[in-house]
Amino acid sequence: MRRVSTLSTSALLFAAALAPAARQAAATPAKADPPTLGASAAAAATEATIVTTAPESTASRPFTLPFALAPGPDTWLLGQPYGNTTGAFRQRRSTYGASGGIHFGVDLTAPCRTPLVAMADGVVFAADAMNFGSAPHNLMIDHPALGYATFYGHLFERPKLRAGEPVRRGDPIGLTGDPGLSCRSRPHLHLEIRDLAHARKYNPVILVEADWDSLALVSSLGIGFQRDLDDPRKWQHLDDQPEARVGGPILNDFARPWPPEAR
Repeated sequence: MRRVSTLSTSALLFAAALAPAARQAAATPAKADPPTLGASAAAAATEATIVTTAPESTASRPFTLPFALAPGPDTWLLGQPYGNTTGAFRQRRSTYGASGGIHFGVDLTAPCRTPLVAMADGVVFAADAMNFGSAPHNLMIDHPALGYATFYGHLFERPKLRAGEPVRRGDPIGLTGDPGLSCRSRPHLHLEIRDLAHARKYNPVILVEADWDSLALVSSLGIGFQRDLDDPRKWQHLDDQPEARVGGPILNDFARPWPPEAR
């Protein structure tokens, strides 16, 4: 039921935008009791959760969100999406050059130590395998029944899981961190979905059950994709982004980019 009498106009718009994602997070099973929220986080989650039922993961979107908490300004928000982002374009030959020049995961901004949960049943492949990047700590979980692996980067501490250990959807798996190590510079989760060889990287938007359009409305960074003026409609939507491959060619080395490169 909507609580119109208790919401300001801006809060109502925010709650309406986040409601689908909040409903899914509320439906994600977890074996451990959720952590106690501060007053502001609890209020944001309460106002965002307009109804209590949520869609389950589907065959086409077999994963649920990696958070037990509902999205909100005190919990987590969409940061940089997967794909041909303007930020990745500027770093296509450096930071992102090893996997096609695009942002090959999705960044979800969250305060340090925000709890993470497994997105599907699986088995731990490795913890703190730095060949996968995303320091200071990371975790790779294989999901053989689905044919995918999920990767969680920039964690606060080494996950308390061992290679070969089974996990169930909703199990606690770690805490978000900050690649800047300060918990003040850019704390976020870097989330990837790969194949079981860990070489191909897929767009989480088409594999994770969530209302991504609503999440994009309140993105903490804003959503911007680089435009190729020779094909201006290519890769301009959340769900229309290319697959990335480790060691693959640069995909977004446009002859006529927009915005233009700084000279």
